[in-house]
Amino acid sequence: MFEQFSPDKMLQTPFGITAEHLRKLGKTTVLTDLDNTLIAWDQLDATDEIINWFTLLEEEGIKVMILSNNSEERVARVAKVTNIPYLAKARKPLAKNFHKALERLDSTPEETVMIGDQIMTDIFGGNRQKLMTIFVRPVKETDGLATKFNRMMERIILKQLSKKKSMKWEESL
Repeated sequence: MFEQFSPDKMLQTPFGITAEHLRKLGKTTVLTDLDNTLIAWDQLDATDEIINWFTLLEEEGIKVMILSNNSEERVARVAKVTNIPYLAKARKPLAKNFHKALERLDSTPEETVMIGDQIMTDIFGGNRQKLMTIFVRPVKETDGLATKFNRMMERIILKQLSKKKSMKWEESL
């Protein structure tokens, strides 16, 4: 039962993922969460690290899109500075906006990676769409109110998963 919540990889941070790593895995497309995956949930603006990472991926031919459950205003603020397409109010783990993102990027599930900091939304949603999923440590230890319940469930799920398979945080793909 818990396998559908199991990430393919667990990384300390998404910023070590390179186009070369992705191509070796046959991946050409990255869908990434925003809050606590790339920046703290309560930080307004994109960092230089995010801008540089997106730029490097795109220069190397990797398609990138932000797929966030947060508001249009919140996600657009970061997307505008990074010049990255986005879908806000995505309602992950529901399938609709995963499909919309793949369609907009002209990508298939087989060539796409979903990166996120939440098992219940990012990883479960990505797994349901047959994407490779990469679970990253949250940027910030605290969460908004809406995420606190998910974190509680996440701890239970990770505990069960770790009984069945080796789960360890890695530095890179």
